[in-house]
Amino acid sequence: MNRYFSWRRFWAVLTKEFVQMRRDRLTFAMMVGIPILQLILFGFAINADPKALPTAVLAADNSEFARSFVRAMENSGYFRVVRHIADTRAGERALAIGEAQFVVTIPEGFARKLVRGERPVLLLEADASDPAATSNALAALLTLNQTAFRHDLRGSLAHLQNQLPPFEVRVHRRYNPEGITQYNIVPGLIGTILTMTMVMMTSLAMTRERERGTMENLLATPVRPIEVMTGKIVPYIVVGYVQVSIILAAAWALFGVPMVGSLVLLSLALIVFIASNLAVGFTFSTLAKNQLQAMQMAFFFFLPSILLSGFMFPFRGMPQWAQWLGEVLPLTHFLRILRGILLKGNGPAEIMPNMWPIGLFLLVAAAIALIRYRETLD
Repeated sequence: MNRYFSWRRFWAVLTKEFVQMRRDRLTFAMMVGIPILQLILFGFAINADPKALPTAVLAADNSEFARSFVRAMENSGYFRVVRHIADTRAGERALAIGEAQFVVTIPEGFARKLVRGERPVLLLEADASDPAATSNALAALLTLNQTAFRHDLRGSLAHLQNQLPPFEVRVHRRYNPEGITQYNIVPGLIGTILTMTMVMMTSLAMTRERERGTMENLLATPVRPIEVMTGKIVPYIVVGYVQVSIILAAAWALFGVPMVGSLVLLSLALIVFIASNLAVGFTFSTLAKNQLQAMQMAFFFFLPSILLSGFMFPFRGMPQWAQWLGEVLPLTHFLRILRGILLKGNGPAEIMPNMWPIGLFLLVAAAIALIRYRETLD
C-alpha cells in the first residue's frame, strides 16, 4: 500500500465529489440559494426604523389647528393616516386587530383652548406590544408640539410661539407600557420554535422511513394517503403542545409575560398553526431523496419565516414586496394571534382576520402533500 500522498488519487476523489454534487441538484441549489436569499432579505427587506405607520384619527375638533397637527404627523414620515374614526370603541378595535399602530384623539374645544393659551392635551395611543416598531415614531412625535403650528401662530397669536409648547401630546403606550422587549420576544419564540421543529421533524421522519426501507412495508398495507398523513401528524401535534406548555410556563415564571387573554382560545389556534407546519414538512418529505435534503428544505422555509414574520424586525418596516411575501407565511399571522391573545386579550372576533389565512395555507399545503404522496405510491 502506497503511504505517500498521490495527486492522481486526490484528483479522482475530487472529480467524484463534483460529479456527485452535480447529480444532487437540490443540494447544490440550496448551497447557492440560501446565501442569495440571506443577502436579499438582510439587504433589502430588513429595516429597524419603520415609517409610514398606520394611524387612525379621532377628531372631535375639526379646526385648522387640528388639521395642521395631522399634516405635521404625516410630514414627519413616521405616521400615515389610514382612517378617521367616530368613537373610542373604533380606536380600541383598530389597535386590537393591528389595523392601526397609533390612534390620535383631538378633543373638543382644542382650538379654543389653544388660542387662550391653556395648553390643550392631545392623546396618542400606541400599540407598544412591539417596542421597536414605535420607539422612533414616538421620539419624532415629541418635537411636533414645537413645530406643528409654526405657520398658524402668526399675527395676534405669534406670542404663543415664544411661550412653552402651545399644546401637550400625552402618549399612552398600550399593552406594553414599560417597553419590555421580553413581552414581545418570548411569546414570539413559541411560533418560531414550532415552525422549526414541526417542519423539520415531520420531513425527517418520512424521509427516514424511505431510507430505512420501512416505507415499502407501509405502502404494502391498505392504508390510504390521508390516513398516513394524519397518523404522522397527530403525534407531533401533541409534541407541539408540550413545547408550548413549557415555553408559556417559562414566560410566566421567568419573564413575567402577561397572559391577558384566553389560553383555551390560544390552544384552538395552535391546532391549525401546528397542522399547517406539519403539512409543509410532509410535503418536503415527498420531495426530498434523503434526510440531508429534507433538512435543507426545512431551513429554506424557516429562514424567510423568521425574517419576514415580524419576529426579529418590525413587520411594517419592510418594503411592500417583502410584506406580501410575509403575509403568505403562517408564522406571520400566528405571531399576531399569539401576541394579541396574551398581551391584548383579543377574542375570537379579533383573531379571525389572521386565522383564515393560516387555515387556507393548511388546506393548500395538505393538498400538495397528498398529491405528492400519491405520486410516491405510483
